Amino acid sequence: MTPSIRRKLEQLAERHQELELVLASAEVAGDAKRLRELSREHARLAPLSASLAAYDANLKALTAARALLDDPEMAELAMEEIAALQAREAELDEQLNLLLLPSDPRDDGNLFLEIRAGTGGDEAAIFAGDLLRMYLRYAEQRRWQVEILSESDGEHGGYKEVIARIEGKGAYSRLKFESGGHRVQRVPETESQGRIHTSAATVAILPELSEIDDVEINPADLKTDTFRASGAGGQHVNKTDSAIRITHLPTGIVVECQDERSQHKNRARALSLLKARLLDEQRSKQNAEQAESRRLQVGSGDRSQRIRTYNFPQGRITDHRINLTLYRLPEIMQGELDELIDTLIREDQTDQLAGLVDPH
Repeated sequence: MTPSIRRKLEQLAERHQELELVLASAEVAGDAKRLRELSREHARLAPLSASLAAYDANLKALTAARALLDDPEMAELAMEEIAALQAREAELDEQLNLLLLPSDPRDDGNLFLEIRAGTGGDEAAIFAGDLLRMYLRYAEQRRWQVEILSESDGEHGGYKEVIARIEGKGAYSRLKFESGGHRVQRVPETESQGRIHTSAATVAILPELSEIDDVEINPADLKTDTFRASGAGGQHVNKTDSAIRITHLPTGIVVECQDERSQHKNRARALSLLKARLLDEQRSKQNAEQAESRRLQVGSGDRSQRIRTYNFPQGRITDHRINLTLYRLPEIMQGELDELIDTLIREDQTDQLAGLVDPH
């Protein structure tokens, strides 16, 4: 552990102790908002504080064990203990480094998933539908809630564009690396010669905004249109113009929502999506200006970056950002994404750790 990392850890452990005193004060107890914010910070620092205490206790035990090496009767036993304590030290050191990484406040939140068919015509729309199904199955495994906010069907199946909202603890932290270009290589059902076609779809993962990072929108900048939502007929046929389309005039961003039967609810959902898009655009500009060197550009807004290839004839999926190839394409298309996502998270942590050790 470097001296600079040690100092950072000690400062955060001191902050954790300080928060315990602050949270016990009557002043904070009477302020619900401040109590919630400080409690969240206290909970976030608790594992780091506990791990640092365990690291120091392990270090003390290691010093004591080394002192026994001079005793011929205890030397063999001491060597065994030293080996175990050194292994534990390495484990705690890695744990503390990971806990030192800045947490993304959006990680625990909900998200908007946008999938758009790219090059490849009908086959691209079908692939967009396959990607949606893959994410929906993953969400189902995680017991997340999903609502489709708007959809534009492809002529021969799939979607030209589909937007969904996914609600669940940690949803954004798991799916935030999915933004970018997804390319598929396979023989379309309509292909009589058996030739492999390449088509693509783009995925955008936008965090749903919390009250903390809300975006101010001037009502005068909005143009709102209502229209009749398409959907099930019969007794549920939509006889009112409940679907909402909102255009943000300064940026030209258009969002629509036709999921709910209530115009009021559709408007609230559409505004929430618009704010997420505006914030995403702001962050994209910041990231571009900073010339970020990390390979996994979360929220960079660069949807043109080809991040992954799905090769059906070979049953292979390749993530180009980290040069990872898995021969588990059928299972992954059924929503078994954990191996892929866990590897991406580990790689991102490695990049961040490298930045901690050498900020330049």
